[in-house]
Amino acid sequence: MKKINIGGVPEHFNLAWYLGLKNGEFKDENINLRWKDYFGGTGAMCKGLRDGDIDMAVILTEGIIKDIIAGNKSKIVQVFVKTPLIWGIHVAQNSNYKTIEDIKGTKAAISRYGSGSHLMAYINAQNNGWNLEKDLDFEVIKNLDGAVEGLTEGKADYFMWEKFTTKPLVDNGVFRRIDNCPSPWPCFVVAVREEFLESNKDDVKTILNIVNNTTSEFKDIPSIDRMIANRYEQELEDVQEWLTLTEWSQENISKATINKVQDELLALNIIPEKWKYEDLVEKL
Repeated sequence: MKKINIGGVPEHFNLAWYLGLKNGEFKDENINLRWKDYFGGTGAMCKGLRDGDIDMAVILTEGIIKDIIAGNKSKIVQVFVKTPLIWGIHVAQNSNYKTIEDIKGTKAAISRYGSGSHLMAYINAQNNGWNLEKDLDFEVIKNLDGAVEGLTEGKADYFMWEKFTTKPLVDNGVFRRIDNCPSPWPCFVVAVREEFLESNKDDVKTILNIVNNTTSEFKDIPSIDRMIANRYEQELEDVQEWLTLTEWSQENISKATINKVQDELLALNIIPEKWKYEDLVEKL
């Protein structure tokens, strides 16, 4: 049985992978798929791919494109979630900040440089007409627990993270959400290390086929809303709202999307140049 390591965030988006593992669907195809939770998000997964700790990752689109251009020898093989990620913009409950304008020029908590929380801070700044050099400042906090500590203790002023993941922290009075910032493209893709992909294409195809069968019928799974609410400690009505807003994909990323992401990252000086579609994407 072939052992293949995959990483992803421990969030509701990735339940389809858990269900496939729980039901033994990968083992039925002689694949020992080992899932690793990355609490540090995209930046940590990029490092995992670079270091060979994982072979595959379910990762933010903008984060992996930036890191491939920066030297990560991986390729995008499919879009996993085709709808945008809704980033909540959070401050500490007792903060004086009430609006987006209030946090202009203050310090953003980010999991690490090159992470989604870092890149989306630039998107949010651009959306609001801020000066990208003067109005952005960062404090690295590693993960969600670090953000709670950072904002509560005043080491940072605001924090951007997926709205529904952080909703329990808003509900219990740790954070206050002052606005939302949707990503301008499909949020999650599947990326694979090039070296691994070269000799394991059929296995990658098999893995994708299994998860795609689950995601294509995901919303029809009986009591899926209750399962998500229980597993990820979320309110049922929040999960139901999230399900109405989220669509999975079984297709590869388009040239138009790759261009759009690169145009945005280039305009923000996050990448030094644009790459060809074929240098970022592998068609299986």
